[in-house]
Amino acid sequence: MAVRHRLIRKPPEDVWAVLADVERYGDWVVGASQAETGEGTWPEPGAALRYRIKLGPFALHNQTVVRRSEPDTVLELEVFSGPLGTARIAMELRPWGEDTLLIFDEHPLRGAGGVLHNGLLDAAQQVRHRAMLRRLARVCEDGEPPAHHLLPPWPRHRRV
Repeated sequence: MAVRHRLIRKPPEDVWAVLADVERYGDWVVGASQAETGEGTWPEPGAALRYRIKLGPFALHNQTVVRRSEPDTVLELEVFSGPLGTARIAMELRPWGEDTLLIFDEHPLRGAGGVLHNGLLDAAQQVRHRAMLRRLARVCEDGEPPAHHLLPPWPRHRRV
């Protein structure tokens, strides 16, 4: 199980606004590209988002479905990663003075991801989550995607 937290120097409603904006998804989710809305209205329960995750020469075509949504407080998602199975991602936004303490929890639910889950994969997820939460904080605090010298800038995504 991979749990991380990050203090974001904005109130929960500002952080929620970024999480709820499909157009900003690729600005903070590491590796996501070509995001588009599927069913429903993001981030209402049952709404879906489709996107591609690049892993070196490989690409996964994922879909994320909102399972629980409490504006400014909680966003829980189920990620469908094809043959890798599904994962639960929970983001809790806690007021911390004038800021937000974001607690990010991801763990496998079904499929190969659950069977192959181990400490090494948790360590790799921790690295990805640190980068992702750093990007999210930058987007929330500065209003812009982070400049990152190791990864190319993420293109703006369109709604379909």
